[in-house]
This record gives sequence, structure tokens and C-alpha cells, in this order.
Amino acid sequence: MDQAKECLSRIWCWLRVRLIALWTFLKWVGHAICCCGVCLEEEEDAEKGRAKNLFDQQVTISTTAMSAGTQNPSSGAGQVHKVIMVGSGGVGKSALTLQFMYDEFVEEYEPTKADSYRKRVVLDGEECSVDILDTAGQEDYSAIRDNYYRSGEGFICVFSITDPDSFDQTVEFREQILRVKNADPNVSIVLVGNKADLDTERKVPLEQAQQRAELWGCPFVETSAKTRENVDKVFYDLMREVKRKKLGTLRAGGANGTDAAGANGKRRAKRTWKGCALL
Repeated sequence: MDQAKECLSRIWCWLRVRLIALWTFLKWVGHAICCCGVCLEEEEDAEKGRAKNLFDQQVTISTTAMSAGTQNPSSGAGQVHKVIMVGSGGVGKSALTLQFMYDEFVEEYEPTKADSYRKRVVLDGEECSVDILDTAGQEDYSAIRDNYYRSGEGFICVFSITDPDSFDQTVEFREQILRVKNADPNVSIVLVGNKADLDTERKVPLEQAQQRAELWGCPFVETSAKTRENVDKVFYDLMREVKRKKLGTLRAGGANGTDAAGANGKRRAKRTWKGCALL
């Protein structure tokens, strides 16, 4: 009997030691798991922090870009000037546009329906963009020109110095522009005699074109899309005129707003005076 008790006591001691060891092992495993969990959480937090920083940087960049894109129009920076090329078919509207855009001269004539271009330029030291719409000169497209003209701020009216009919048709193009723009005095037009490199084939006298431009109150420039003569001058002079008229409109709007505010203030003061009781 005593031997049995002693045997059970030894077994119990052995089990107790093993249980303690097992408990210690399990505690160690649990601690290790907790440490791993903390490390993973810290890594996740760090990743979230990096992601947040990246997002904040992107937001800052986007905000800066938006601010740059919405600068005060009076500064000129970020402005877009909309130019429309008009004139009868074959006078070189597309050739002038492509020469200005890409410094290329295209000799083959392909009738244009409507092509649009955008170019970033520096105008009087300020960056801006010019949108150029090269319209069709054929009579078949006269019905859709109104839609194009409505969006235009400046117009380059082109004829060929070798084609008197194209010069005569500039009158019709100008009348259509003024009709669509409701005879807006802010419409800028430049009369352009193209193909100046073919002076030996000239059929439109220089004086006649100058007189028409003087009658219209607009500049006249002779150009050559082939040699690039005065190509940049035409576009930059027109953009400069469009910009000038935009600034004039902004200033006029600001002055009208100030006058209106002053008039409202005077009316309020007058009403207040009438309501006072003199003692």
C-alpha cells in the first residue's frame, strides 16, 4: 500500500513538472504570438502612414495644379485664346495652321471639314494656349459655320493674292462672323493675303487689300505658308488683340460692379436718412 502511494506521488510530481513546463511553453508561445501581432500592427500602421503621406502629397500636387489652372485671367497665365481660320477653299488656311503648329508646309491640297489644334505659347512673356479651328471653306459647309463662329474670339480671314474671287468672298465671311457675333465690337479679325511667295502671279493689288482692311478697321498682313513669312506674326498679333480686349472687358465689368455697389450704398443711405427723426 505504501509503495502504491509512493508510486502515485512520484507520478503526480512528474506530471506536475511536465504541466508546469507545458504551461511555461504555452505562455512563451502566446507571448511570441502577441509580439508578432504587435509587429504586424506596427507595420500596418507604418504602411497606412506611408499611404497617407503619399495621398497628402498627391492632394497637394492636385491642389497646386488646380490653383495654377485657375489663376486670375487678368494675369494672362493659363489663358486660352480661341482662333478661327476662315476663307474660301484652297487659299491656304490649313497650310498656315500647320506651318504655325509644326513648322511644316503641306503642298498637296486636301479640302478640310474642320480640324482643331492647341498649342502652348509664350505671349509677351506669359504662357498661354491658343486653340485653332481650321474651318471648311467650301460653300457646302456654310450652314455649319455658325456653330464654329460662336465660340471664336479671334478670326483670321484668309484669301489668296492669286485669286480675286477668294478676296471678294472675304466680305461674305466677315458679314457672317458679325451676324453670328451680333456685331460684337470685341470681335478681333485679321485680314490675311496668303501665297505672298507667288507675287509674280498676283491678281489682288496690295493697295486694294489695304483699303479693305482700313474700311473694316482691322490689320492686314501678307503671308506665305511656304516660306513661313509673317506666319507667326499673324497668330501672335491676333492673340495679343484678343487678350487686350479680354482685359478691357474684365476692367469694364469691375468698374460697373463698383459703380453699382456705390449706387446701392447711396440708396441705402438715402433710405436711412428718411427714417431718422430730427429733434
